[in-house]
Amino acid sequence: MPPGPHILPSIPKHGSATQRATLPYEPVCAMFRRYLHGQKLKFTPERAMMLDAVLRKTGLFEPEEILNGLKVPGHRVSRATVYRTLSHLQDAGIVKQVFFDNRQSYYEVIVGRETHDYLICVDTGRVIEFNSQRLRQLRDEICREHGYQPLSHQFHIFGVGPEAQSGANKSKHETEQSDAQGK
Repeated sequence: MPPGPHILPSIPKHGSATQRATLPYEPVCAMFRRYLHGQKLKFTPERAMMLDAVLRKTGLFEPEEILNGLKVPGHRVSRATVYRTLSHLQDAGIVKQVFFDNRQSYYEVIVGRETHDYLICVDTGRVIEFNSQRLRQLRDEICREHGYQPLSHQFHIFGVGPEAQSGANKSKHETEQSDAQGK
């Protein structure tokens, strides 16, 4: 029997890049609308733009990136709206807020995506995202031991990266050389 017409021709083929980008959007939008409805809040055009901008992000992002991305002609979203909407998105389980230091916090989309853990250099501020199956297994084991059902986790390792170490070693070496020359 010859193949019939496609019933849903607009759905991309499995495995295509557009499928990954478009499939989560509608369920996440519905999820956000349900959250807002439960809070007796409206799904405003500004919140819709924010949701769209956030879902386009991969990896970590700063609130200022969203604000700057929405500063295009015809769009007016205030800094307060960005921060308030990020808070709503966090409460709705769409993003998580990740703190690295007292000066800056970052966000990451978590719904429908694999979450990351982070290795942060305290000297340079460089952040490396990583995933560890062993870490997830340890999380699950700890939860089982205490009767918890794991939902998510955040794991941050703070250290000094190789670039900062080589700079510190160079400075130390220069100090030792000038001390030796002075004696």
